[in-house]
Amino acid sequence: MIESSFPVARPGWLDRAGVILSGLCMVHCLAGLFLIGMLGIGGGLLLDPAIHRIGLVLALGIGAATIGANALRHGRRLPLALGTAGLALMAGAVASDHGAGEAVMTIAGVLMLASAHIVNLRCAPHRLRQSTR
Repeated sequence: MIESSFPVARPGWLDRAGVILSGLCMVHCLAGLFLIGMLGIGGGLLLDPAIHRIGLVLALGIGAATIGANALRHGRRLPLALGTAGLALMAGAVASDHGAGEAVMTIAGVLMLASAHIVNLRCAPHRLRQSTR
């Protein structure tokens, strides 16, 4: 069997990408709160609704592709429940007005989604096969 060096061939790469994107989203939220709240700068770029909509679309796509698909494979519901709740919070934040409430909802959603990706990686079938060797 020929092994590919492309990231698509590595199991769990989308979950890892989801964790990284979740971290970047949280940094964006915290930096936005700091720069706007403490320094009064950066509002135009950091509060641009397009950034939040694009982030939500990416989170939905990666979440569905990894958490949903792997939940069907490994049968564990925890990643699916965490991911769904996290995405719901993130969607609610995108639909709400900018401010502290939106940031809290987004950060809580991102933490739940990142946790779902981590649990999903630990439950993945390729890990189960490796642990029995």
